Amino acid sequence: MDAFAKAFIELFNGSWLQGLFGIPDIPATDDAAAVTGAIFKAIFAIILVVVIMVCCLYTVLLERKTAAWAQGRVGPCRTTMPIIAAIPVVGRVLTYCGFIQPLADGGKLFLREEPVPEHVNKFYYCLAPCFALAPAIITLVMMPFSSYIDPETGKETALMLCNMNPGFVFVFAVSSLGVYGTVFGGWASNSKYPFLGSIRSGAQLISYELSMVLSVLPVVLLTSSNPDANPLSLLSIVQEQSGMWNVIFAPLSAILFFVTLMAEMSRQPFDMPESETDTVGGFHTEYGTFKFGLFYTGEYLHMILGSTMFSLLFLGGWHALPFMPTLGLTGVAAAILGIICLIIKILIVLFIIIWIRWTVPRFRFDQVMRVGWQLLLPFALANFVAYVIGIGIYDALLK
Repeated sequence: MDAFAKAFIELFNGSWLQGLFGIPDIPATDDAAAVTGAIFKAIFAIILVVVIMVCCLYTVLLERKTAAWAQGRVGPCRTTMPIIAAIPVVGRVLTYCGFIQPLADGGKLFLREEPVPEHVNKFYYCLAPCFALAPAIITLVMMPFSSYIDPETGKETALMLCNMNPGFVFVFAVSSLGVYGTVFGGWASNSKYPFLGSIRSGAQLISYELSMVLSVLPVVLLTSSNPDANPLSLLSIVQEQSGMWNVIFAPLSAILFFVTLMAEMSRQPFDMPESETDTVGGFHTEYGTFKFGLFYTGEYLHMILGSTMFSLLFLGGWHALPFMPTLGLTGVAAAILGIICLIIKILIVLFIIIWIRWTVPRFRFDQVMRVGWQLLLPFALANFVAYVIGIGIYDALLK
């Protein structure tokens, strides 16, 4: 029986929702578990996509508020709705904090007229925004968000859609396909500056991808010290951090991964694909309305997924504190606490990424290449070799 389905059946039987609608108990048979598990995973996938898209909208608000804080401004504080404004106190707070602004921006962006320029390659021009967004959504299936530990049996079930063995390898492989959206968009625009932006994007991805993988390999080595763990699974990597987090064991790896992550997301100071001072806006210069919105959403979705990966690999994932992963809670309460802790860590990483954008000036393209090849790659390689030697000596002499 599928563990995910079995855990859901055990939670559902006897729940308040079952009593409210008078639904009979679901038999814990293999057939029932298979059907129930498939239905629940489909519902979970739809909810996950909707939630992550809403999070993208409000990540834009977080960026605008952080930029306003860094520059001594207020940020969005006026946009509201009549129904919201009529609520005493709450309406004013939501308006001043800008919570209605993302809805107004999204509606304005997606409801405008959408012309297609005559000089573009129409097929790839329309395909590029899909390539920018789809890989980020696909990687959601491999992300564990929390786990449920049965208080009676102690069996742990991860809150994730698919627990593939080479989990983080799949995430890196699929997420790197997002560069095709940038390349297609710049090339299909048949314009000089978008094409320059797309070429920069491809060169930057190649320059920093190797350093990113090398920075994660020490985490794989630390996880492989447990013979029962799968070192390539994101679930196993988080489970091995129930004691001390990897950011303590591998601080240089965490720094290298964070820097390469910003370069992979093309965030300032590494935003070469859309450097306004050099390429007038970069690969999406010829895009507007809905298609530009897809590019924009893909950028912030990659930010959220990158922050999630950093939290899972180095910050203990959904574990609350080192050596106190659930703060003594069990069952559903521990699972909910895990989701809350992971969200807090993601928000902290997002804030740091946005803070750096509005603090550090943009690099030149030659500086970006020099940092990738002459600085990060040697440090990542030396760091990996050091962990190979150190863990080898530990296994040979001290174990």
